[in-house]
Amino acid sequence: MVRAGLTAESVTRAGAELADEVGLDRVTMSQVARRLGVKDASLYSHVRSLEDLRGRIALLAADEKTLRIAEATAGRSGKDALIAFANAWREYAHAHPGRYTATQTPIPIDPELAARAAGPRRAVELTYGMLRGYGLAEPDLTDAVRVLRSTFHGFVALEAAGGFAHERSPQRTWERALDALHTLLEHWPPSREGDDPR
Repeated sequence: MVRAGLTAESVTRAGAELADEVGLDRVTMSQVARRLGVKDASLYSHVRSLEDLRGRIALLAADEKTLRIAEATAGRSGKDALIAFANAWREYAHAHPGRYTATQTPIPIDPELAARAAGPRRAVELTYGMLRGYGLAEPDLTDAVRVLRSTFHGFVALEAAGGFAHERSPQRTWERALDALHTLLEHWPPSREGDDPR
C-alpha cells in the first residue's frame, strides 16, 4: 500500500536534500526511504530506480538554478548580466552541492520527464540571450557558452574540493575572472572564413 502523501515530487525532494548533505553519488533508495519514514518498496511506486531518482533530482536542480539565474539577470545586460548570472550559478552550487552536481553529471533521464521540464530549456535561453548582448552569433555563441560553463564549473568544483589554498581570497580571483570573461566576450575573436560551424 502506498503511503498517503508520498509522491514522486516528495521522493525527489527528499533525495535532493540528502544529496546536498552526503553527495549525489552516496544517495541510496534505502536512505531516502528512511528519511521519509517508509519501507524501500514504497518508493518504487513513485520512482522506478535510483537512476530515475537521480534524473529527477537533476531536473529539479535545473529548474531551481535557472530560476535563480533568471531572477538575478532580469533587466540586466552586458557586464552586469554576466556578473549576476555567474554569481547566481556559484551561489546555487554553494547552497546545494549535491543538486548542483546532478546538473553537471551525465544522467540518463526519462524522455517524457525531460520533454516536460522547463529548466534545461530555459537555462539555454538565458545563457544564449545574455551572450547575444555581446553581439555574438553562431558558431561563436556555442563556443562562448562552453567557455563560460567551463570557467564557472571549474571554479566552483575546485573551490568545493578545497583547491584554492593560496592566501589570496578566492572571491577576489572570482571577481577578476569575471572581469577577464567580460573583456574576452567584448573582444571575441571572429571565426575564420571557412570554419566548420558544427
